[in-house]
Amino acid sequence: MDRRVFLVLLLAGCADTSTNAPLAPSVAPPPPPRVPPPAPAAPSADPAASGQAVGFDAWLAAFKQKALAAGLPQQLLDRELDGVTPDPKVISLDGRQPEFSKPVGDYIKGVISDDRVAVGRDKRQSLTFLPAIEARYGVPRDILLAVWAMESAFGKIQGNFDVVRSMASLAADGRRRNWAEGELIAALKIIASGEDTRAQLKGSWAGAMGQTQFLPSNYLSTAVDFDGDGRRDIWGSDSDSLASAANLLKKGGWKPGVGWAKEVILPAGFDYGLAEGPREVPSWWEAKGVKRADGLPWTAADAASPAGLILPAGWSGPAFLALPNHFAIRTYNNSTSYALGIGLLADRFAGGGPLVAAWPVETPLSLADRMAAQIALGRLGFDPGPADGVVGAGTRKALRAWQADRKLPADGYLSSDMVARLKAQAGIS
Repeated sequence: MDRRVFLVLLLAGCADTSTNAPLAPSVAPPPPPRVPPPAPAAPSADPAASGQAVGFDAWLAAFKQKALAAGLPQQLLDRELDGVTPDPKVISLDGRQPEFSKPVGDYIKGVISDDRVAVGRDKRQSLTFLPAIEARYGVPRDILLAVWAMESAFGKIQGNFDVVRSMASLAADGRRRNWAEGELIAALKIIASGEDTRAQLKGSWAGAMGQTQFLPSNYLSTAVDFDGDGRRDIWGSDSDSLASAANLLKKGGWKPGVGWAKEVILPAGFDYGLAEGPREVPSWWEAKGVKRADGLPWTAADAASPAGLILPAGWSGPAFLALPNHFAIRTYNNSTSYALGIGLLADRFAGGGPLVAAWPVETPLSLADRMAAQIALGRLGFDPGPADGVVGAGTRKALRAWQADRKLPADGYLSSDMVARLKAQAGIS
């Protein structure tokens, strides 16, 4: 879980990110032998290339001083950082925004595949340590299995980037400097402690490590040695990985005994502007005609919990009352689509069936269209924030206000029809 960084855009295809912060951490398999960093490139006649090298060297010299001030020994810094070069693939991936955003319905359908559900149900029965983790941290095993499935395909896809080099590349590039330097210092502290070697610190391009995708800082503060072998092995130990994820969710506010969300049916004439608005107990919503889609009563714990309405595909798609644990999942990865994927997949692992409402058939929005919609909203007097193509909370709030002003269903959902309307009203061709 790049925690909570870069992968939001990649995981949800920009279907719905609520922040522009870097994402959650990623994972790596049992550590392969260390491959030394590539040697510095030969001098280039290209001024841009040589300028980049000079910039990296200047950053590295300044960073070493910061790392020394943070208590890291000079010998360690020289050993791990001398000879490190920027990784152009990391910089390319960091600057790449998906050209098309995957509709949330397509994203969810991809998450809940028959094969993934079958594997999860099998592991639910076969992993004997799951009840003990659930008892210690209060996080249901199905949620943990869903995180495991989403983050690394149950530990199979963990990434093989050198985390030290990745963080150095991102820090020197400058766009995420403060964050990346903090994670680099955390990675070096892990090495300095002797708990793990640099060869073991493999992960995603964004520095995420372990079967449940932890950043170095998350590892230091939250990883758990659940199997008692003396090492917090989020790469090779299934129980350490899932217990660490449970600990992260617990710290993120997970409430034992409370649900994550329930699908609901909205009455005719409902005020869609309440989406992503008040968080009230289910009886408050019931007084407005909102009913559980499965027709079942609320548990006592859920009935006493504040819930917020989310319409991930707009008024024509499934609706949910999101309970507190939906927002706990989003401390792992702050994306509504991601949290829905985790919760719905967990429900299927536990034997639940498909949603009552169908996901609408949608056309993927291009980056140009998403940015044009944001520019249009700004021109029309509804500030969505920066025109970056990320349809987050600010864009949805502005869109709801514009929809309400135009007497449209104010669900805050940016469909291709909404893009066309916005561009026409703002005079954007």
